[in-house]
Amino acid sequence: MKLKIFILLLVFVSTLKLQAQEDKEAQLRRTEAKAFAVEAQNAMANNEFEKAEAKYREAISKDPDNAELKYNLGTVYFNKEKNQESVSRLNQSAKIAESKSTKHKSFHNQGNAFMKEEKYGEAVEAYKNALRNDPTDDETRYNLAVAKEKAKQQQQDQEKEKDKDQEEKEDQENKDEKGDNKEDKEKNEEKNKDQEGDQGKDQEKGDDQQKQEKKEGEGDQEKEQPDQQQQKDEGDKGKEQSQQPVKGQMSPQQMKNLLEAMENQEKEIQDKINARRAKGQQKTTDKDW
Repeated sequence: MKLKIFILLLVFVSTLKLQAQEDKEAQLRRTEAKAFAVEAQNAMANNEFEKAEAKYREAISKDPDNAELKYNLGTVYFNKEKNQESVSRLNQSAKIAESKSTKHKSFHNQGNAFMKEEKYGEAVEAYKNALRNDPTDDETRYNLAVAKEKAKQQQQDQEKEKDKDQEEKEDQENKDEKGDNKEDKEKNEEKNKDQEGDQGKDQEKGDDQQKQEKKEGEGDQEKEQPDQQQQKDEGDKGKEQSQQPVKGQMSPQQMKNLLEAMENQEKEIQDKINARRAKGQQKTTDKDW
């Protein structure tokens, strides 16, 4: 039992010593951080921005949970118009700050940094957060009213710009459409001209072909005329040849004459026969009487 009590006492004493050592080291870091902060403030008083920034960084590295140090560094960035860096450090300060006063200052200056960046909507939210931690600050309230008006005007300008862009886009589309229609029209006109030109060429070609065919036809006709004349001459010659008596044969005229002679001879014979008959009949009649 006594041994257990002794062990517990030994552990308790060791814990106290360890806690005391940690507190001593933490106190030492905070002391060092304060020293760096003082150097940073002196550098800012002498307009030595780079030195002030470096010293505040060293101070924060020694005491990272110190919201005031981050607020001060954020303020340094704000004064040098490094607004994005300022907003980042002030936001860190507001998150870890335990006092409402520090939170209020961090959000208020954060709103100021947003105003410089013309981020009026973000500024409105930052000022609202500042007033939640200190509703009595008239400066913050005034800044909030200005930020709201700026945000409203900015939104209207953005809408106008958007409408303008839309109108310009539509105008450009109309111009492009008209340009396309004009181009299509020109293409169609050019195509029609080409077609008319092709038709004219085809017509000229057809006319030339007709002229050529006509010329060839006339040539053939002229060529045929000698042939026809030759055939006519040959026909006339054949006719003359056919009319000329062939040796050993009677000509058509001779045959005609012969036929007429035979007909005349036959007629004379027939007349004689008829005369004889008529005479014989007369005698008989006389005899009957």
